[in-house]
Amino acid sequence: MDYEFLKFLALILLSTKLFGLVTRKIKLPQVVGALLAGVFLGPACLGLIEKTDFISSLSELGVILLMFTVGMETDIGELKKSGKASFVIALCGVIVPLLGGFAVAKLWGIGENGQGAPAILQQFFIGVILTATSVSITVETLKELGKMSTRAGNAILGAALIDDILGIIALTVITSLAGGGEGADTAPLWLVLVKIVAFFIVAILAAVVYHIVYIKWRDHDRKDLRRHTIVSFVFCLALAWIAEEFFGVADITGAFLAGLALSGSTNVKYTTSKFDTLSYMLLSPVFFTSVGLSMTSIKMGSNLIWFTVAIVLIALATKVVGCGLGAKVCRYTGKESLQIGVGMISRGEVALIVAQKGAGLGLIDEKFFVPIIIMVVFTTIITPVLLKFVFKGQADENVDSQLVRNIEERQKFEEQIQELSRK
Repeated sequence: MDYEFLKFLALILLSTKLFGLVTRKIKLPQVVGALLAGVFLGPACLGLIEKTDFISSLSELGVILLMFTVGMETDIGELKKSGKASFVIALCGVIVPLLGGFAVAKLWGIGENGQGAPAILQQFFIGVILTATSVSITVETLKELGKMSTRAGNAILGAALIDDILGIIALTVITSLAGGGEGADTAPLWLVLVKIVAFFIVAILAAVVYHIVYIKWRDHDRKDLRRHTIVSFVFCLALAWIAEEFFGVADITGAFLAGLALSGSTNVKYTTSKFDTLSYMLLSPVFFTSVGLSMTSIKMGSNLIWFTVAIVLIALATKVVGCGLGAKVCRYTGKESLQIGVGMISRGEVALIVAQKGAGLGLIDEKFFVPIIIMVVFTTIITPVLLKFVFKGQADENVDSQLVRNIEERQKFEEQIQELSRK
């Protein structure tokens, strides 16, 4: 038995932590450090870690768990409240980047060398990567600026939640059309759509059964919550397997829907905390490092450099234009529309998950991982900077009303105390 995988794991965990601390020190997300660790230790630089079958399998489990926790943390109530405006903003924020990414990929002739999936699918997949939105950086920045409660802040949050779902549907369509990757027959679109609809029906039924049979039992049995966490993970893995095996749908779609089914259940915070620990300690570092390991070379010719510049500019412009246009249609002011568009720029780990999934199906050549990672890092870094700029000089619209509410609540509380003292 080869025990080299133990060395690889030790190097991955140590390097991601060290690089993460460095990036956090300079006010960057730790995920950037994990990516850089993979690039630095992988074939592109030192060559200390190889992307073995074990690392790939563990990475796949990591992305499944990551999407499962994203689903559990999704606020369905917030989705309902956001309504029509957030849906329109999210829809425009998916369609415009999808078309923009496709246009750039078509211009550079991506996929026309005959390798991997059909060229048109590879070109559309570049667009699918650009549809992603990672709102965590935006939310943290808005909180620091005190703008989370503004109309623009609420619109960004609602649209980002819907954007995730629309992006997953787009990913599911493309990966289903790609079949098994290189050499696989492309399924007709109508059959792909039928399979997707059928899977969502099965997923909804599975969620209903899970709630009826298990969650009601769990609410009455609180002796050992650990076994409930295990059963929740089994549900996630089962739905992820069913998605791939029977419907040709991405396993991360099944994992996300499994998490969504549990998002409103009792003790979901406890369950999420347990998976966060597993993800933080092992699976997420392996996943993000494996993305960096996919870069076998960081040598870039002039053609690839110009493609990188183009994809970064398109990534910036399409979210600002798409989401801003959607906001304008929904009667937001020009400044609010710009703020919403800027708030949706960051791609973060969501784009990396999509890119990694497509690589396994021949939807993206490994040489394009360098431009994609540069795009992800750049949009992640620039979003907080741009947000501070577009919100600069704007007073928080809700500060005065919040102060009034606080005074009213204090007065009511004092009246209640006086009433109780008289009794």
